[in-house]
Amino acid sequence: MTTLESLLIRNRDQLSLFENKLGYLFKDISLLQKAFIHTSYAFEQGQDMQSDNETLEFLGDAVLDLTVGYALITRFPALREGELTRLRAALVQESHLAVMAKDIGLGEHLLLGKGEDASKGREKSSILSCAFEAVMGAVFLDGGYGAARQVVDTLVVPYIDEKKEAMSLADSKSRLQEMIQEKHNEGPVYMLEKAEGPDHAKIFHVSVRFQDRILARGTARSKKEAEQQAAAEAIRSFAGLGL
Repeated sequence: MTTLESLLIRNRDQLSLFENKLGYLFKDISLLQKAFIHTSYAFEQGQDMQSDNETLEFLGDAVLDLTVGYALITRFPALREGELTRLRAALVQESHLAVMAKDIGLGEHLLLGKGEDASKGREKSSILSCAFEAVMGAVFLDGGYGAARQVVDTLVVPYIDEKKEAMSLADSKSRLQEMIQEKHNEGPVYMLEKAEGPDHAKIFHVSVRFQDRILARGTARSKKEAEQQAAAEAIRSFAGLGL
């Protein structure tokens, strides 16, 4: 018979290890254990296992929105609402939550059903992201807003500048389009100048041009990123381009 209480006894050392990775010590360690219980595991255990992490996941989703939002307005008080919203979305989207879950080895601690475990559930972004939210929900229930802020500062905030830079690059093409089109009623053109290296590690060299004039160049591991870099460089040099 497997119950939440028996799991706490069996997994005491693992739970303690995860607390160290998380940087937070629980007053009620059963909340953390519950955050690790996937629905597939709870279903297999039958009536003896009354707990899974779905409710904590629901709460943690809201906790992340609030704490990450506060971190962003504190760091970037001049950013407009739309930019803050997009930056927060990049930080709390499924793929990035899964990255942060892997950073702290969350997958190793999950309790999954046999089928889910056999199908590499510990590596699935959907499962990892939900478990990360469940952990945040557990932290909030155990220590309140202050504890949740502490964990966000440790795990999420270090990614903010990286995500902001990526978002800025992604916006560069549309911004350059608007800047040039406003003056000339036509937009820039991107040209692939060359691609070099083996297929698994190609480097793309792209130029952005306007009326047969090269405005800037970009180099990256994908054509799209090279175009974004070229656009960003053109924007930085815009005042001196005589457009």
